[in-house]
Amino acid sequence: MTKPAAAPSRTSIRTSTRSSILGGLIGSGIGGSRSPAMHETEARALGLPLVYRLLDSDVIGFGADDLPALFKTLASLGFDGTNVTHPFKQAVVPLMDELSEAAARLGAVNTVLLRDGRLIGDNTDWSGYRASFLASLGVLPRGKVAMIGAGGAASAVGYAHLDLGARRLAIFDPATERAQALAERLGALFPDAEVFAAPSPAEAISGVDGPGVDGVVQCSPMGMEKHPGTPFDPRLLTRDMWVSDVIYFPLETELLKAAKAIGCATLNGGGMAVMQAAHAFARFTGQEPDVERMLADFAADSERGR
Repeated sequence: MTKPAAAPSRTSIRTSTRSSILGGLIGSGIGGSRSPAMHETEARALGLPLVYRLLDSDVIGFGADDLPALFKTLASLGFDGTNVTHPFKQAVVPLMDELSEAAARLGAVNTVLLRDGRLIGDNTDWSGYRASFLASLGVLPRGKVAMIGAGGAASAVGYAHLDLGARRLAIFDPATERAQALAERLGALFPDAEVFAAPSPAEAISGVDGPGVDGVVQCSPMGMEKHPGTPFDPRLLTRDMWVSDVIYFPLETELLKAAKAIGCATLNGGGMAVMQAAHAFARFTGQEPDVERMLADFAADSERGR
């Protein structure tokens, strides 16, 4: 099976010839999003006149049925592109005139380009996580992975790990039907890998008979400020495992603290947040951002509590 490259196709990208570049984020309850700061700060550093606006359904008052009209409005206002987040990543898919290979395979879009009256859907969640993982933990074994959580983020992260060569992906979610559905979907995309829903975190991480996994990626809401705690008992971890968490607020979750204490290599969600934004930025503007600068800006903002 032919797999997509590390970053989605750029065949539909063009550098904006407008006097300014207009982008945004479509989602629900996104008032605290750091996307505007990430995009606008990097644009200023590159000398690009980019404006990035939040399009919050809770504030503006729209739903999935209103998305066609919303995109028509955005096109008439001269938007170059938008990011899309919960709960609209799947709802926008049927509205696209063109999909990248990854977006089509994942059935989710988080980046939309508005080009000459056409909507082009892409997904930079998976490529953003993939790039972050390779930069931080890429030298470590990754053939056997346990994934905790089977929501929207898990779809992109699981896809990334299978694209990176995971031979075994065990998925646990308290919603067993959701875990099973994700396992079946990813398994169909990567038929050479063993992808299955595990009945418990212990069986996902430690297995029944085997020595366990190379690493654990945490994709559930557990660990966020609104959902404190850990999604499983950290004592299931061993020091030779790596632990990745997609949460970036806070950057160091209770799980990552416990994993560090055990001796595990860890990766927080900041890198994924920045890299997916960087990949989207390149599509909106046609110019490559300075990823190291974006990561440094994100870390500095995190220290300031933004």
